[in-house]
Amino acid sequence: MNEFRQAWAKWSEKWTLLALAGTLLKWIILGSGVGILTGTASALFLKSLDAVTNLRLEHSWLLFLLPAGGALVSYLYWKFGKNSSKGNNLILEQINDGQETIPLRMAPLVLFGTLVTHLLGGSAGREGTAVQMGGSLAEWFGKLLRVGPVDRKILLICGISGGFGSIFGTPLAGTVFGLEVLAIGLISHEALIPAFVASFVGNLVTSSFWGVSHLHYSIGEVPSLDWLVVLKVVFASILFGLTSILFSELTHFLKKWYTRLFKNPMLKSAVGGFIIIGLVYMIGSRDYLGLGIPLIQSSFTENVSPFAFLFKLIFTSLTLGAGFQGGEVTPLFAIGATLGNALSGFLHLYAPFLAGLGFIAVFSGATNTPIACFLMGIELFGSEAAIYLFIASIVSYLFSGHTGIYTSQRIGISKSHFISLPGGTTLSSVKGIRKKIKDGDR
Repeated sequence: MNEFRQAWAKWSEKWTLLALAGTLLKWIILGSGVGILTGTASALFLKSLDAVTNLRLEHSWLLFLLPAGGALVSYLYWKFGKNSSKGNNLILEQINDGQETIPLRMAPLVLFGTLVTHLLGGSAGREGTAVQMGGSLAEWFGKLLRVGPVDRKILLICGISGGFGSIFGTPLAGTVFGLEVLAIGLISHEALIPAFVASFVGNLVTSSFWGVSHLHYSIGEVPSLDWLVVLKVVFASILFGLTSILFSELTHFLKKWYTRLFKNPMLKSAVGGFIIIGLVYMIGSRDYLGLGIPLIQSSFTENVSPFAFLFKLIFTSLTLGAGFQGGEVTPLFAIGATLGNALSGFLHLYAPFLAGLGFIAVFSGATNTPIACFLMGIELFGSEAAIYLFIASIVSYLFSGHTGIYTSQRIGISKSHFISLPGGTTLSSVKGIRKKIKDGDR
């Protein structure tokens, strides 16, 4: 009997190892497939984005076409987009047990819409486009292979990670972002290897195969670790978190406000375009149009206007609120970097150092992904400032509260034991729950 048990144990152990090896091989193949698709899509997008940005800078009159361009894109989404208009939130919903399909048309629609936004002068980013293209292509890939519901969710996470990692050249941050963005306080380790493979391969395809280079910035001199500097960093990080709330809440408010005033989506975007044009001439600058990369670069090399972060925040919220396509993350980088630069004189800290902390911290607060943002800081700025980067990411994350740019993001675990929220609550439903609680108290 003992011999039988020993033989059974050995056989079971070998079978377990074979099963694990099979799982690893399976997700190397599937994750690589998603990585190839997302990396290629990101390369096409980044090259096209550079081209349209250069055109806008060479031909200033293109700004006057912004209302017409916005109306055109809104018409295409209204006519052909169906549920594609949900954007990143559609992908999050499907991973979190949604019952809708992510259409393949989402990829070309968001690509075209974002390029039009940047060509004509809207203030938007690129992460949303990369994530939506990644999710759409991953859904198509899964249908092609006829995968089951569980594998479909993992493939969608791969799409997020592959798109994010390849668009920014940060495969580690891309891996964790795809896992962390789904629910605040929870990470699905089941998709860890697939997400890493997709992000790693996606970045490799974009940079090595297609030859697309990514921007990197120098954080410069890092102060030695002492309590005074730590306290200053914590104070700045609280401000970064509060700024992320301002951005998220203003953008959501403007989306509702635009929609309430203008039922026709084409008219809504056209009016939004005219508002952007008026704002440009009101402040007398075009520095806040587009991605905001010149603002980011200036934050690491010179002093910028103390109000630059606020102008970029307003321009981006107005653009996205009116229904223009594009992401939020690169403008968030610009908002955070310029705010950090502005705080450097007040806190008596090196400007590029605070700009680097603001770069990742405002992003952390707005997306509720502190670990991904910390890893991005390491990948972009190096490990010398790791302690400060981590402090900035987690403090901003905490002080952003239960807000964020992705309304379908779930709250897995509340950020504070003093704040009780039902399981499965999304960011979009937090305000409604709080209102019910207040009404009940009355």
